Amino acid sequence: MAEGAEHAIQTKDRDFAKLEHGCEHYRRRCKIRAPCCDRVFPCRHCHNEFTSSLSNLKDHHELVRHDVKRVVCSVCDTEQEAAQVCSKCGVNMGEYFCGTCKFYDDQTEKEQFHCEECGICRVGGRENFFHCPKCGSCYVMSLRDNHVCVENSMKSHCPVCYEYLFDSMKGTTILKCGHTIHMDCVKEMADQNQYRCPICSKTFMEKSDDWRMLDAEIAATVMPKEYQYKVTILCNDCNKTGHVPFHIFGLKCSECCSYNTRRISAADHQQDDSGESSTRGPRTT
Repeated sequence: MAEGAEHAIQTKDRDFAKLEHGCEHYRRRCKIRAPCCDRVFPCRHCHNEFTSSLSNLKDHHELVRHDVKRVVCSVCDTEQEAAQVCSKCGVNMGEYFCGTCKFYDDQTEKEQFHCEECGICRVGGRENFFHCPKCGSCYVMSLRDNHVCVENSMKSHCPVCYEYLFDSMKGTTILKCGHTIHMDCVKEMADQNQYRCPICSKTFMEKSDDWRMLDAEIAATVMPKEYQYKVTILCNDCNKTGHVPFHIFGLKCSECCSYNTRRISAADHQQDDSGESSTRGPRTT
């Protein structure tokens, strides 16, 4: 064993080798033994990445953090019961330690805290978050009494990248409709001018300026006479139906003035007395 390590064991310097061990996910001075497959990994994410890469789909599984019972000290290589301080060399195996989650982390600037209601550890400082019992998760204080509750909204997958949201390491946000999504995924959608919620199609961005621009473009562009008719639409934002003039630039909801609408009928002149389309053309069976 290295001279420095021997000194750590003798003096039980708890800060010895701090931030020198770990993986791409966490800085910590221990590894965990996964009880599900009896292998040792730097963290549960490393375990999950390894098992998901196995060729046999039957071997794919995820580690339940609360099931971890044993860890291996990265300083003295001693396997032992999960605890904050190594039973042999006396170092802190994690400056932050949660006995419930068996979670270790030396980077305490993340301001880790354990939420009893969520049942897991989170980052960002306890004072900056509140737990919403209906949504079933912690959210930033700015969303207290300022978000649409959707029952267990976080216990689902991101509608863009499909990663499970509840214990994701990425930041999440709540759209105006109440659905939850990764912040990075929202930014990617905004960069591509995708403004509808991937789940319910409601507008989640501020679009009033765009709607006014469409108003002006439609007013300046008269449709040819053969296209001057009305169609029935459904508004994705207010869920109201309406009978509005057709225009190639957009169909405006007469209730909420949104252009986030969909056409749900043929043109007036294309319907017979029964309300069904009488457009001539090939049909399939």
